[in-house]
Amino acid sequence: MSAAPSPMHQVSACIVVYRNDPEQVEASIRSVLSSQIRAICTVVDNSPTPELREVAAATGAEYIFPGRNLGFGGGHNLAMRVNRQRAEYCLIQNPDIRFSQEVLPALYRYMSEHPDAGIVMPRILYPDGSEQRLCKRLPEPLDLVARRFLGSWGEGLFKTRLDRYELRHLDLNVVREVPNLSGCFMFIRSAALEKTGYFDERFFMYMEDVDLCRRIGRHYKTMFFPGVSVQHEYAKGSYRSLPLLRLHALSAIRYFSKWGWFRDPERDALNQRSL
Repeated sequence: MSAAPSPMHQVSACIVVYRNDPEQVEASIRSVLSSQIRAICTVVDNSPTPELREVAAATGAEYIFPGRNLGFGGGHNLAMRVNRQRAEYCLIQNPDIRFSQEVLPALYRYMSEHPDAGIVMPRILYPDGSEQRLCKRLPEPLDLVARRFLGSWGEGLFKTRLDRYELRHLDLNVVREVPNLSGCFMFIRSAALEKTGYFDERFFMYMEDVDLCRRIGRHYKTMFFPGVSVQHEYAKGSYRSLPLLRLHALSAIRYFSKWGWFRDPERDALNQRSL
């Protein structure tokens, strides 16, 4: 007599790591697996050596060591392919994220009650409890140039523009549709991924979350849900590392080459929905 099939998990979480602090990764995994929800957690280790295998084993996470750096999107895609059809929802989570037990059940309930939502992102906080304003419009080239590449001079000169890009006028106590959600924590409907595809691996790092968000936004709502929050250390690596800055610039070029530099009617329509 054959064994009964195991029930589908409610959430399949993926954490892509690269030489991260083991204690940080362990806390991130335990945030998932201690939730009152049927969840699996897969760690994809892009490091040169499998140095985080023991952390995954100790916490009960599944572990994949590809033997090379697949990048952010490539690493998550590997886990999503392995876990395809194993869970109703996919959680994209940075290794510097941690949260309490009620977060995943609350997001699961919200998505179950709103079948038109493809992605939901909770409130994101710094470790000191202050707000990270990670709700944004889909970018225009000048938004990224002013915000990322002109430093404080650009932020001052283009303050009005950047406030609009970062949706500074929004009340973050309100559930609302937002066209550009952060890849540090994305709770995604698996059916949406099957419909729109996974991360575009032409983006090795940076902008892949923007690209995925707008593709899912073609068919579903992309929602901000402030009813629960997660803690994010938010290293902002490209602000301190020249190689990461170059990666950021290259990804921006690829993004606008894909979607349009100056004329992008779909971007304008999706942004308008946020207003």
